[in-house]
Amino acid sequence: MAEQEQPQIYLISPPEFDLSSFSEALGRVLDAVEVACVRLALSTRDESEIARACDTLREVCHQRDVAIVIDNHILLAERHGMDGVHLTDGARSVRKARKQLGADAIVGAFCGTSRHDGMSAGEAGVDYVSFGPVGETALADGERAEAETFDWWSQMIEIPVVAEGGLTVDLVKQLGPMTDFFGVGTEIWKTDDPAQALKDLLAALD
Repeated sequence: MAEQEQPQIYLISPPEFDLSSFSEALGRVLDAVEVACVRLALSTRDESEIARACDTLREVCHQRDVAIVIDNHILLAERHGMDGVHLTDGARSVRKARKQLGADAIVGAFCGTSRHDGMSAGEAGVDYVSFGPVGETALADGERAEAETFDWWSQMIEIPVVAEGGLTVDLVKQLGPMTDFFGVGTEIWKTDDPAQALKDLLAALD
């Protein structure tokens, strides 16, 4: 991993939102804090709803020179001018996405808590690997991506790594030296002032 001052910020949208109000909130956050990338992570399977979100949020991001990717939908990413895809099935779709979107697209993979899946995704050509959740959760089986995983990855693997899921100030402080990106989502969007919540979350890095 290249030497760096501190991890970059990778914003993750809520799974559901009102497009008008969220696009305004996203713009305020991007204006307040330096962000490397935004991920559109809608839970809906409604193609028209996803398409509208792609077009609206792409404009918000690209006006500020921020990249935007979308969860899983390779065809929609290509059709709506997104910068790439975030794949939630580990390494399984990486080669397909890379072939479809080309060498310049961002292709990332969420690999849960599995180093093996992360290495497989790396061999398949991802631009980054994401591990999580790093914080306490009652979702799925409650398994967490431990600091040891990020420490090992940062020392052994060149591919950038994202820490996401259940971030707290203490976890940001602990994982800061071991990760390239913090994937921040519901931690800030459920608050009244997402921009300030993000600043508060990242205060430990300063």
